[in-house]
Amino acid sequence: MTTTKPPVWFWIISILALIWNSMGVNQYLQQAYNTEAFKSMVSTEELEMISQLPTWYTAVFAIAVFAGALGCILLLLRKKLAYFVLLLSLISVLFQMGYITFSMNMANLMTPFIVIAAVLLVLFSKHSKKKNWIN
Repeated sequence: MTTTKPPVWFWIISILALIWNSMGVNQYLQQAYNTEAFKSMVSTEELEMISQLPTWYTAVFAIAVFAGALGCILLLLRKKLAYFVLLLSLISVLFQMGYITFSMNMANLMTPFIVIAAVLLVLFSKHSKKKNWIN
């Protein structure tokens, strides 16, 4: 199977997606390590709610952001494995956002954007695979 040279916008989207997912990795690391910067961004009530999140939630959060970043790196390397890794990220995002929205009532303005971005990345990687931009 041969690959086709992707258009410029493929690279732009892939780089922007990597930046987006890198911000998610940063957010995860700040929350996991309970940094001062993280504590200054949330209220005392929110910190208490976050400290009560189950361990599986933290694992799903980690999978979502690290798989998202890895999937974007794979896109930039033009590997079709990007689709499957981004699909794993999307599934994790759905569990993560579903839990905080429906069980914890902690959703915020970013929640729908995070879900939409994950869905769009899966669709983008699927399209890239179909166009033979990734192999």
